[in-house]
Amino acid sequence: MLFKRKTYHNLSDEELMRFLINDGDDRAFELLYDRYSGKLQCYFYRMLYQDQNKADDFTQDLFMKIVERPEMFDPNRRFSTWLYSVAGNMCKNEYRRNGRYQIVNEVPENPIPECFEYIPEPIDRALFEQQLQQAVNELEETQKQCFILRYQEGLSVKEIANVVDCPEGTVKSRLFYTVRKLSDKLKIFQYS
Repeated sequence: MLFKRKTYHNLSDEELMRFLINDGDDRAFELLYDRYSGKLQCYFYRMLYQDQNKADDFTQDLFMKIVERPEMFDPNRRFSTWLYSVAGNMCKNEYRRNGRYQIVNEVPENPIPECFEYIPEPIDRALFEQQLQQAVNELEETQKQCFILRYQEGLSVKEIANVVDCPEGTVKSRLFYTVRKLSDKLKIFQYS
C-alpha cells in the first residue's frame, strides 16, 4: 500500500482523473482534493464577495460534482484549466442568481499580485491591499475573473483563455485594460 501511495503522488492530475473515472479510485480523488481545494477556496473567496462560508460551500460543491460525475472531465484538456472553467461557471451562475455582484469594503487577507509588489511601508501596503480589493470588486465580471486567474491564481494567458473560452488576444487585452484601470484608480500609491 505504501508503494501505491508513493506512486500516486508522482501522477499528473490527468492521470489521477483517469483512475477516478475508470476505477472510482478514492485515493486519486483525495490527491486531487489536496492539490486544489485550497486554491479553489481562495478563488471562490475572491470571486464571491470575500464570503468565507460561500467559498467553503462552493469548494465542496465543486468537488462533489467531481465525485458524483467524474466523466464530465474532458481528457483533452488540462485538469487545472477544466477545473477553473467549472469554478468560473459556478461563479457566473451565482452572479445571475444575485443580480451581478456585491461590493465588499473589508480589508482582504489575500496577497498582493506581483505586479503591485513595490509598496514598501506596512501601513501603505495594508491600505493598498484594501483599496486594490475594493477596485477589483468593482470590475466587470470578465475583467475580475481574468485578473484573479492571472495575478492571484497564477494561471498563464493560454490557460485563462481556455477557462473563459475566448482567444488569448482577448485575455491579453482584458488584462491590459484591467491593469490600466486599476492603476488609474490606485495612482495615489504610485511613485514619481
